Amino acid sequence: MAESVVAFLLQKVDTFAHEKVKLLGGIRDDVGYIRDELERIRAFLRVADAKEEGDEEIKVWVKQVREVAYDMEDLLDDFLLRFSHHGGRGFYRHLRKVALTIKNLKARHRIASGLQAVRSRVTNIAEGHQRYRYKLSSMEEGSSSSSVPVNNTWYDLRGDAILLEEAQLVGIDKPKQDLIRELVGGRSELQVVAVAGMGGLGKTTLASKIYKDDVVQRHFQHHAWVTVSQVFKLDDLLRNIVRQLFDEMKQTRPQEADSKDRGKLKEILAGFLREKRYLVVLDDVWEVGAWDALKYAFPTNNNGCRLMLTTRNAKVASVSAIDLGGMVYDLKPLSPEQSWNLFCGKAFQGNQCPPYLEKISKKILRKCEGLPLAIVAISGMLASKDRNRMDEWELVERSLGAEIEGNDRLQSMEKILSLSFNDLPYNLKYCFLFLSIFPEDYLMDRKNLIRFWIVEGFVQEKEGRILEEVGEGCFNELVNRSLIQVVDKNYEGRIIECRIHDLFREIILLKSKDQNFVVIFGEQNKALPERVRRLSIHKPLEIVDGEQQHNFSSLRSLFYFGAKDESISSFPMSTFFNGGLRFLKLLDCTGANIDTFPEEITKLYNLRYLCLRDTKVRSIPRSIGKLRNLETLDLRDTYVTELPNELLRLRHLRHIFIYRYEKRFTSSIKSIGFKALGGLETLSFLQSLCHIEVNQDGVSLMKSLGELTQLRRLCILQLRAEHVAALCSSVEKLRYLRYLQLKSADPDEVLNLQNISSPPQCLKSLVISGRLQILPHWIPSLSNLGRLDLMLSGLQVDPFESLQSLPNLVHVELNQAYDGETLCLKAGGFKLLKILVFFKLDRLRKVTIEKGALPCLKQLWIRGCKLLEDVPSGIETLGNLKVLEFLDMSDEFLRRLRQRRNDLLHVSTIFIGHEKNQGADRYLL
Repeated sequence: MAESVVAFLLQKVDTFAHEKVKLLGGIRDDVGYIRDELERIRAFLRVADAKEEGDEEIKVWVKQVREVAYDMEDLLDDFLLRFSHHGGRGFYRHLRKVALTIKNLKARHRIASGLQAVRSRVTNIAEGHQRYRYKLSSMEEGSSSSSVPVNNTWYDLRGDAILLEEAQLVGIDKPKQDLIRELVGGRSELQVVAVAGMGGLGKTTLASKIYKDDVVQRHFQHHAWVTVSQVFKLDDLLRNIVRQLFDEMKQTRPQEADSKDRGKLKEILAGFLREKRYLVVLDDVWEVGAWDALKYAFPTNNNGCRLMLTTRNAKVASVSAIDLGGMVYDLKPLSPEQSWNLFCGKAFQGNQCPPYLEKISKKILRKCEGLPLAIVAISGMLASKDRNRMDEWELVERSLGAEIEGNDRLQSMEKILSLSFNDLPYNLKYCFLFLSIFPEDYLMDRKNLIRFWIVEGFVQEKEGRILEEVGEGCFNELVNRSLIQVVDKNYEGRIIECRIHDLFREIILLKSKDQNFVVIFGEQNKALPERVRRLSIHKPLEIVDGEQQHNFSSLRSLFYFGAKDESISSFPMSTFFNGGLRFLKLLDCTGANIDTFPEEITKLYNLRYLCLRDTKVRSIPRSIGKLRNLETLDLRDTYVTELPNELLRLRHLRHIFIYRYEKRFTSSIKSIGFKALGGLETLSFLQSLCHIEVNQDGVSLMKSLGELTQLRRLCILQLRAEHVAALCSSVEKLRYLRYLQLKSADPDEVLNLQNISSPPQCLKSLVISGRLQILPHWIPSLSNLGRLDLMLSGLQVDPFESLQSLPNLVHVELNQAYDGETLCLKAGGFKLLKILVFFKLDRLRKVTIEKGALPCLKQLWIRGCKLLEDVPSGIETLGNLKVLEFLDMSDEFLRRLRQRRNDLLHVSTIFIGHEKNQGADRYLL
């Protein structure tokens, strides 16, 4: 990881040095010298990082490199911070003038001296680099010149797993049969069967048992198995396949079979396999590039040939299936029952778990989360412990990370799981390592996570993309590599919440601690190191120690994850300011017991991300205008409803989130935002503006929104009829808009939204609450629209006639939006719709679903439609329907529902109930 630290620093140095300014004194020379030396060291670190665990000398050297890189980063940030104070707006344009006139000679001298000290340390490290280059070369050549014995071997358990008897395996039967059926059946063309999943799930073991199965062996004339792995040579793989094919037939291999010419090897394969039925297994394919290099080596024919591959990368699996056709099999973790059987089989040698160990054993097993590799490794380690010593078992549960670090029997498991981390490019290593800040089982919000990465500097701009879009790519890459687990998705299939596997968390916690990346303050760790760069507080009750002083001068990010509890004293912001927070960029105090906005925050000139979400804060001081670098202001679920005009000085703001929801006695929910400021158009970088309440000068405000051309998300409350014309004009200018929510001040006031001739074509979600009477003509032209919510619309004409052809519509909700008596969903309409909601359509009597409509519908919710006489006609044709909900319906409707029970046998779950009961009875049909 030291290589990642240096790479990140070099990127920062380049940004610093490329600004064409005249730096103070000899600073430019010192920075240039340090940069050149670190560049040379970086390449060497790629080898040294892999060796440091086995050699204490190299480990110390790598640590020194990491520490000097951190110190260099502090100096650069100190320089930029001090000159930014003087530079004001357009800092880099005026830095030359500021550098010549700066009065803070003491600061100038300290920065220059610091750079000289770093330069001297880098020189010493560079000299050490030469010594260790020789040492590493000796180690690579197997030389005995090293005076320190190196233990850099580890035992790969995956090979043993292949040798296990099938009776010893758990949970293999169903996936094995499913995949065999796919291999020997299906189309006659060459196809791919890809098995995907995170490391340790048993992909290779499963593939091996399928490969050796008698049915598979008899079905295919020719068979070959190669392991691709992370680093492979294409000619070696091709030669291996050729040898296996010829040896299987006991045929003499042609002379060219030992060639290093890839073209000749591919010709041999093509000639041998052209008219045959073959199965080739490509085990452990890591990158799409590896698949691209191999796929053309295998000839296509109509004999039912198959390529089977295993991969940790979902993208590799999907690309292979697209290229040649076929299927992707996402291998799932073991069920709790299967996990328990496997655990007991290893930990207690097939015997039952003693009752007094059952609770603690299940806690340990829970951390494995159905991962066979982890269950086998951890239960095998526990088998050697004294079953009468509960304290030994409890210690493992309480400190599994320390057990992984110190127990040789768990080393192989840690190495196999770490392969996925080690394979990441340096920026993604940082992104993944960052996940160690979150508590165990914490559900991470995708958008927040990406914003964190941006503030930390882990996401770099790419031409034609904003940082959030680049960060989205980083996130998807980690998901594809099975390093982030999906918990919840939205209407269009985009991830909302995610988490990290408990064992991966334990591993990155160890790496994070070793790299001084983040410090976790909680039950297990109540002592802070001398220097902290990121601090994550999980247990706040004992954080304040009046006699203890901490140095927070290097702190970049501060997170608070303590439970919201009235017994917890106010968040101790002063504790951190006493230690200095001059470099702090990210402050997230979600749920902290804070009553008033801490004035100390306004001294954080470098702050880019401020979150006081779910606190009791009611007002924001005018001094917030000092936070000139602030990019995200998150005050959701607070009591803030007004902002000072000084906020308009924060020209770098990208996201403003200030809103909360209040539930009314009528069960309706009221949205409360903040009163809009005049002059919002000056915040030209804004991407998110949620939720603004229209002020008295609403027309002027609506016009100003058209100047915010970077907006992606816009929510407007208290909208009135006289504002709409100006709003329509502005919306036409917001070509990047993805999410638009409009809510009227008076439900009886008509919002004439017809005057939009060129709506934003990127719009994905549209929520309108207010009287329309006529569906705006431009909505059916939104080909990218995925969700449409209409509330209190008073529509007189069936809107489905206009909406049914929208190609990407997934979720539609009509809430008191339609005053007609009938709705008809036409054949061939709503081809992708998955969720349909009818709520309080007071005059609705009949719903008709023609055959061929709604082919993908999974959920249908009908609530409070008192006059609806019967279950929608044609509902029996909805083959994918899984969930039905009927809430607050008439007795006549419920009687008809019982009569039509047979039409609903294909629906797995039906909810029937009344809203006043705050729930519903659950019926499984």
